[in-house]
Amino acid sequence: MPEATAPEDRRLQAEIDALRARFTDTQELYREVCTLLFFRHGITPTANKLYQLVRKGSMSAPSEALTRFWEALREKSRVRIEHPDLPVELRDAAGEAIGALWQRAQAMAQESLAAVRGDAQASVLAAQAAAEAAAAEAEGLRQALAEAHEQLQAREAALRGAEQDLARERGETAALQRQVEDAGQQRRELQEAMQSSEKRFAHELEQQRAAAAAAQERHAADLRRALLDVDRERSAAAKAQKELEQARRSTTEHAEKHRAALSALQQERAQLGQRLGEVEGALAETRAARDMLSRRLDKAVAAKASKPVAPARKRPASKA
Repeated sequence: MPEATAPEDRRLQAEIDALRARFTDTQELYREVCTLLFFRHGITPTANKLYQLVRKGSMSAPSEALTRFWEALREKSRVRIEHPDLPVELRDAAGEAIGALWQRAQAMAQESLAAVRGDAQASVLAAQAAAEAAAAEAEGLRQALAEAHEQLQAREAALRGAEQDLARERGETAALQRQVEDAGQQRRELQEAMQSSEKRFAHELEQQRAAAAAAQERHAADLRRALLDVDRERSAAAKAQKELEQARRSTTEHAEKHRAALSALQQERAQLGQRLGEVEGALAETRAARDMLSRRLDKAVAAKASKPVAPARKRPASKA
């Protein structure tokens, strides 16, 4: 039988859509499409053709419906051929024609079924291969995603550790800087105190020197006066002797006083010298502490400069 042309294909498809709306059962729909093709359009139905037109159910559904259609057609044809009103020759010719048509339809159905089964098997194999490839690709993507997530977590942890180390180092550097500044302030205060002590000591020493010089001058003047008095009063022995003894006692007292004052001044000077030594020792300790803080600061700066920093994320340097 001839195949349908393009306009007939559109009309056929419209009729099949109408049948699809009338028959919801798959086998009934395929049976009606077989009847439509064979009797109305003169097209021999095949399983592949039926599935292309209907697209419903599995690939075995059109083959099963086609087999039932040919069986029903053969039964109906046999009833008509065996009708008693027909002549024997016509009945035999019709039987042979129907038999030949049946055999041809069966052969075409089997060929269509084999082709459909081959296409279905190829489609199944291709779908399985595609599914396996998609599953492998999905597994690879899941593994890559898990690895990327782990790397991201590791980098975030490293970044948090680096930020904590940087903050700790900044705090230590600021603390060391404050210690250096405090040590510098203490050094300046000690220097000012030492200068003030030196000035006060020099002033007191100058005053003591001036007092000692004045005492010596007074002592020399008293001695000169005593000698002059002795010379003048030599004629008066008794009076002179008394005055001399008195002058000697007075001179001795003054000398003792001067010596005591000088000894006190020397002791005070020794005390000031000891205080100066203590101030110088405190200054030496301050210098040692300053040197130790400077070395610690240099080590901290060197360690910070040599330590690698994660390049994943840059943060603006805070003002110290």
